Amino acid sequence: MGTPILEVKNLSKVYTRGWMNQEETFRLTAEFTVADPAIVGVMGPNGSGKTTLFELITGSNRPTSGEVRVTGKNIHEVKYKERDRLAIHYHQSYQVRHFSSLKPNFLMQPAGSDYPIVHLFDEPQFNTQDGYIGFMLDFFRKLRAEDRLVFVCLHPNEAYHLDILEEICERFIFVQKGTLEYFDDFEATLSHAPVRDYLGTLVERAA
Repeated sequence: MGTPILEVKNLSKVYTRGWMNQEETFRLTAEFTVADPAIVGVMGPNGSGKTTLFELITGSNRPTSGEVRVTGKNIHEVKYKERDRLAIHYHQSYQVRHFSSLKPNFLMQPAGSDYPIVHLFDEPQFNTQDGYIGFMLDFFRKLRAEDRLVFVCLHPNEAYHLDILEEICERFIFVQKGTLEYFDDFEATLSHAPVRDYLGTLVERAA
């Protein structure tokens, strides 16, 4: 077996408040592997940890514990300016997320790639006019055909958002209160009670 494209291993991010007596305010935990090229749909309520997960995968947020490996390289040990050659995070209107340096660059390893392997689209804005949705879906498929791993994160508020996820995604992740649940297809995702509660009436419209 070859090296998986993405390994998220015993990953956690804990936020606290206070100094002497720290109080935990949020915890994200994740453990999964995507071995081959794919398009993965991500859903979950606002504030559930979706963006934090993407930031951890791209190395723009430092984990409390665990690690993220892209094609075998620990993303948090790769040179800062080369991390987006492994994993890149597009937030909403496709601006790329940036981060600050904490460790001297010369102590870190090169990415070993000239073009991102993992592409994470965080709540992209799908314009319903002029064939824009079709253009974006073709772009996602093109990336996958080029052996890339694509994540498409949506917070569905229209039925067509679910249509997009059903059409384009092969696997699904549901994030709620910092916990991830994994599904192999769209039907299994919609049959999960917390997902149905989250989507509300959109479930019936999708059916």
